[in-house]
Amino acid sequence: MKITRREFLAHSALIGGSLWLSIGVPRPRASAAAAQSTEPQVLTAEQWKTLEAITARIIPTDDVPGAREAGCVNFIDKALANEDAELRPVYEAGLPAIDAVANKKHDKPFVELTGEEQDALLAELQDGKADGWSAPVPSQQFFEAVRVQTIIGFLSDPTHGGNRDYAGWKVVGYPGSAHHRGGYTPAQMIGKERIVPVWESDD
Repeated sequence: MKITRREFLAHSALIGGSLWLSIGVPRPRASAAAAQSTEPQVLTAEQWKTLEAITARIIPTDDVPGAREAGCVNFIDKALANEDAELRPVYEAGLPAIDAVANKKHDKPFVELTGEEQDALLAELQDGKADGWSAPVPSQQFFEAVRVQTIIGFLSDPTHGGNRDYAGWKVVGYPGSAHHRGGYTPAQMIGKERIVPVWESDD
């Protein structure tokens, strides 16, 4: 049965246990870095492209924006440079390893594979069955780190570097934190008045 993007993100957050809590964790240093620049701080240009291709398969673009439009890679890069620096070794080992697997199987790097080939390879990583994986971290650990941070980058506050133009909030129907607009009125609480989303309030 095909599930909607909203259902996928909600399901992923629920099975991730602390994922929803992670989405709301303040990242002041990463937020400041993201506000200053969308240029890579940790990732090389090649790693940025590879990671962007991976995130685009985790939350693909269809009739609604995906990870690419939401700028999830910028969120991950700034998080790795600051509050989530402990994950840097996972990315440093995993990104070249996924290209090694792609080259062994298809004679081309991950970014040059078709969407179907990328999906199949990521499924192998998730299952720990990727032929040629030689990184010192398990492929499952690498994939899970990217999956979780992609979802966080898609749904967290835009000041953290992702969720560009509120793309993730628009997809899941989240109007933004109430305190940004002075709270909900009684009529909004009981559904008699529409809750104005934060992206409309910003216009």
